[in-house]
Amino acid sequence: MAVVMSMSWAEVTAEQYDAVRETVGWEESAPAGGEVHVAWFDARGLHVIDVWESEEAFHAFFTERLAPAVEKAGIQGVPETDFSPLHRRFVAPGVTGAA
Repeated sequence: MAVVMSMSWAEVTAEQYDAVRETVGWEESAPAGGEVHVAWFDARGLHVIDVWESEEAFHAFFTERLAPAVEKAGIQGVPETDFSPLHRRFVAPGVTGAA
């Protein structure tokens, strides 16, 4: 069952996020089971909403690819992460790729 993963990671900067993104290369080599990724920042830090084919798919990606890049970028702490069953997904016609 597809899930929505929401994450908040205090004090993570845009520069750290971009360093992790470049190291992991998820836009060039999409993670197995990853369907949608949206990220933004506010005064508290990083926020992410993802859609994954399963919670297990996210955990495999985190363990195998993301955690080593997070460590390399020097990101501290642990994110607040929550999973919920996906009820519905809509992607507007013509919306593709990374922005």
